[in-house]
Amino acid sequence: MINETITSYRATLQLIVRATSDLGPRQWTVQPGGILNHPAWTMGHLVHSAQAIGCELGLSPWLPESWAKKFGTGSAPQVDGEICPSPTELESALVLAEQKVIERLQSMPANVLAGPLPDVRYREVFPSLGHAVVHILCAHTSFHAGQIMLWRRAMGLPTEPAL
Repeated sequence: MINETITSYRATLQLIVRATSDLGPRQWTVQPGGILNHPAWTMGHLVHSAQAIGCELGLSPWLPESWAKKFGTGSAPQVDGEICPSPTELESALVLAEQKVIERLQSMPANVLAGPLPDVRYREVFPSLGHAVVHILCAHTSFHAGQIMLWRRAMGLPTEPAL
């Protein structure tokens, strides 16, 4: 199941990168028609989420502490583009997060994922580490990819830019 999860995760991240590839620097933090989750926050949030699940997999945190406040659960997307990392920094952080989490997953024995989620706060929802990994990498990432497509539509952009 690890390979299937990785394939899905990679495909969704590629979609997100394509869906943001045609944006100008000022577009990344626009909130059209009441849509709060702009591309800068969404990408930063996915990087922060990758670190969170990476830590559950035994990785050490790699992001600056400021990312939790800007992009963690419960954070509010900011309209000021100066507060967010640049689009280039966001993409680089997404690539690094993808690499770290996938390398860790590929190096783990499958039976480890059958064990309990280390973070006891979420064990009722995710009874095993594997449940949390599949949710964060597949469902959560896809949910936010959909938000970017909705954001693009609200901006009057095609839902998927030309390849």
